[in-house]
Order: sequence, then C-alpha cells, then structure tokens
Amino acid sequence: MNRPIRFVGFVALSLLMTACDPGSSTKDDGVEIVVTTTVLGDILQSLVGSDATVQVLMPIGADPHDFQASASQVSALNKADLVVANGLGLEEGLESVLAASAEDGARVLYVGPLMDPLPFGHDPDLPDPHVWLDPVRMMDAVDGILSELESVDGSVDWGASGDVYKEELAVADWELQALLGTVPLWSRMLVTNHDSLRYFANRYGFEVVGVVIPGGSTLADPSSAEMANLVAVIEASEISAIFAETSQSALLAEAVAAEVGRDVEVVELYTASLGPSGSGAETYLKMLRVNADRVASALGS
Repeated sequence: MNRPIRFVGFVALSLLMTACDPGSSTKDDGVEIVVTTTVLGDILQSLVGSDATVQVLMPIGADPHDFQASASQVSALNKADLVVANGLGLEEGLESVLAASAEDGARVLYVGPLMDPLPFGHDPDLPDPHVWLDPVRMMDAVDGILSELESVDGSVDWGASGDVYKEELAVADWELQALLGTVPLWSRMLVTNHDSLRYFANRYGFEVVGVVIPGGSTLADPSSAEMANLVAVIEASEISAIFAETSQSALLAEAVAAEVGRDVEVVELYTASLGPSGSGAETYLKMLRVNADRVASALGS
C-alpha cells in the first residue's frame, strides 16, 4: 500500500447545514468541525458520531473546482474548532479564503497530501487532487483526521470509531474488486469527462486513455483539435462508454459520443459529490459501490 505524506495547515470555514443560526453556536456546544466537500462531510460524520458537530460547506451536486463561499460563509470561518479540506488544488474557488484564514491562525487539516497523491499524467509535477476515489488511500486520511481530532479534544476516544470505519473501507475495497473483476482485460480503458478517475484506475487495474476536458480542473475548455483527437482514440480503441459526472454538465461528453461512428454510452458517475436522497449514493461508501457497478455494467460485456 502506498505510504502517506503528512501535511497539516491551519484554517477554518463554516456553514451550518441545519436550521440553526450559524452565529448562535458557541464553543460550549462541543467540537465543531467544518468540511469543504460532501464526501469529507460523510466521512467525518462517520468518525465523530455524536461527539462533534459536522458542518458541510458545499451542497450536494456542487463542483469543488469552482465553488465559491458566500459572504455569510466567509463571516463564519473562524467559528469552527477544526476544518477539514481536501487540498491539492481541488477547492480552487476557496484557496484565497483558506489562505487568509490560515494567516489569522485558524486550524485546518488538508487530507489530500496525507494520501500519497499521484501526479497528473499530463504534468508529473502537479498532484492529482481526486484522492478519495481510492478507499485504501482514504485509510491514511482517516489516521490523519483521528490524530488531529485528538489534538483538538483529547477527552474523546476517537480511535474506536476510526478502527470501525477503516474496516468498512477495507470491505468496500474488496467489494469493488469483486464487482470490477467482471470487466475483461481488453475493456479496462476509461474515457472520462474530466481527469478525475486516475486513482480509481490505479487501484482497480484500468487505464485512462482520454478525457473530454483537458487538465485536472473542470474549468478548462477543449479545443476542436483536442475533441477530434479524442474521437479518434475512442474509435481506434473501440471504447464503448464515456464516463461523465453528476457534478457537471455532460454536454461535451455527449457531443464527443455523437461524433463517433457507432453507439457510445455516456454514463454518469458520482465523483466530486455524494448523491441526493434516493440516488443510492448518499454516503461515501455507497457512492464507491454505485460507481463500480456502473463501470462494470458499461464495460463488462
């Protein structure tokens, strides 16, 4: 298993996902934790249970690359005891806010650097931020989170729930291996809407052979030459599906699929955000299973 790289910074963000007034809470209410993404929110809630309050900044379906904090969210930054962010450039629209709060001495844990990040294929010096799509790497993040929670409040036994959750991650990884084992070797090629599935590919024996939106962000625009080259790759490799994402438009992926001289399915995955109620992807572990099932169904025949 890849070994973690440790990095802890200091910053705070806050958004209450309840009907309560964010300004009404105090430190007497217990440990207050703020996270940036819905994936991290679910993981933190699983770890802390009723021993802390978890507040999630981004709503379901948000794209972390372009999410911007509102004025009320920025004004609540310093109310949390701990903030947990992905880092590695994922929260592009929050970087200046995070940096400013860090300078004021707020506390944050960036989990991405804890998970032995892979480089992007197009830029070996740029770390890929989509680390959560490998549940084994997430075990290293859990260890870092537990260590930070111990520093925030040593009166709580955070480790017990951490051990349980890491076991659940191991079970999920085994289930994904079994689901994806049905995909034949000659079909283990992925074309994605943007470059978000390299950790998934690395863990489960796939190869990313093309992306619709160039680079690791969702904010770039493909040129006509890049679109034509991708169509050629899909045709030459006999790709049967393009994997889009629920957190962004699939229009470009659909346009590429339409240019191929045969049927190419566009399949949505939950990558940057959990799914809404009833989606089957309401938690991080469920999201992983839904994604694996959709990939296996699209490529397994």
